[in-house]
Amino acid sequence: MIPYVISIVGHSGSGKTTLVEKLIRELCARGVRVATIKHAHHKVELDTPGKDSFRYKDAGAVMSMLLTRDALQLVADAKDEREPEQLAQRFLGEADLVLAEGFSHGPGVKIEVLRRECAKPARCAIEDGLIAIVTDMDEVYPQLPHFGLEDVKGIVDFVLQRVKQ
Repeated sequence: MIPYVISIVGHSGSGKTTLVEKLIRELCARGVRVATIKHAHHKVELDTPGKDSFRYKDAGAVMSMLLTRDALQLVADAKDEREPEQLAQRFLGEADLVLAEGFSHGPGVKIEVLRRECAKPARCAIEDGLIAIVTDMDEVYPQLPHFGLEDVKGIVDFVLQRVKQ
């Protein structure tokens, strides 16, 4: 099963991570199994040189999984499959919904977080897959559904309606 994927996009400091965290809590409270994908623009060390899982990847394994009593970490090649839908299909089949943070320029549906105090224009256009906006700016994309920055229940209702369609 391929979970439904929505990207939460916006400029740095707009509140994307805070919104995703609130959405996860509300969705989980409603019984939805949520997974996340975060796009980082900077280099992040996913595995430590010298550790077993690093050594396996370094030896040529396409994936290396570390399993502890309470958690699982997967390090895998993602050179060809870098879009949220591809990643969700490959790794996140147990989820009902995937919230991807970032991926402004990738394909797929997007909800943008845009705050007046950031003083920047919207990152995405409707033709980029933008389906709604979370904002304190009524004048931006008035043809799209608008949600207040704290309207988590309204956003979740909207997202779940999209998932049903």
